Amino acid sequence: MQNKARKYHMNTKLRIRYESVKKDLLDLEEDVTHSVISQLDELAKESEDGISAVERLKDALLDEADLLEDASSMFSRMHESTKKTADEIRTRIKEAEHYEKDLDSRFRVFKPNLTNAMIDYKEEKGRHFARGNTFYKLFWVFFIGCFGGVVIEMLWCLITRGHIESRVGLIWGPFNLVYGFGALALSFFLYKYRNRSRFYSFLGGFIVGSVIEYLCSFFQEMLFGSTSWDYSNIPFNLNGRICLLYSVFWGILGILWIKEIYPRMAVWILKIPNKVGKILTITLLIFMILDSLASGAVVYRWSQRVNGVSSQTEIARFIDKTYPDERMEKIFPNLEFVDD
Repeated sequence: MQNKARKYHMNTKLRIRYESVKKDLLDLEEDVTHSVISQLDELAKESEDGISAVERLKDALLDEADLLEDASSMFSRMHESTKKTADEIRTRIKEAEHYEKDLDSRFRVFKPNLTNAMIDYKEEKGRHFARGNTFYKLFWVFFIGCFGGVVIEMLWCLITRGHIESRVGLIWGPFNLVYGFGALALSFFLYKYRNRSRFYSFLGGFIVGSVIEYLCSFFQEMLFGSTSWDYSNIPFNLNGRICLLYSVFWGILGILWIKEIYPRMAVWILKIPNKVGKILTITLLIFMILDSLASGAVVYRWSQRVNGVSSQTEIARFIDKTYPDERMEKIFPNLEFVDD
């Protein structure tokens, strides 16, 4: 209790120091302003016959300009740092209050999810193998995203269309790399804003999601001559690959992701024991790489068949036999090949 009281007492000391420094800075600003105005007036008065006549005054003013530019740079850094800290304080308190409100709710069925700040503390205290924004954490976010995205979209298809339709992107298992890379990118770029206000999450999601969607569409068309979506008929689109409407959705997803979805995934990852965590990560990574390479080969061979290219190798004939057009159309029902 004494330690806590000492920490909280720091607020008083900080406030006293701040008020003192604030007064000194305001006095300094006033003195500098008056001094510089006086010197500039003198410069204007004395340099009528040429500035060389007031060389010392010119040098003094240039010195002051350098000093003020250095001060401006320092104050800009302080401005960003203090603004960030204040925003994080308010956000952490607001999220802790929201957590307490959910915890005390009479209507809750499950315990509310931990805040990002609580998760950070648990990861660091337990020295978890996937703590922070590291490779291990990002892989598990990617892996869960590959699987979770497929499940969610299949359920959405069932609700909106009344039937289950494949939304996978790989030939082995219910995985889709687009969702995985989307989850990975959102987590990687938004992680530093996890304890900041929602504006930063929206802006980050808007930008990151749009870039991911554009690149996925571009490389799919370049590598396989196929597309899985086209926004050409939607206003404010860019080459039919992205559009303003879905970019806004990406921004909303950025908020939901880093404030709601990512914390739940982080809690799941925390439950993976340290003893097996790294080994299991590497094993699943190898599987996903092999699955991706095999899927790429199968889709490439499918595109060759569509273009009338006959099988020339044993591997091609094996693919044709194992993954004929009928089976591929069931696995990838939304994939369309672009005419040359």
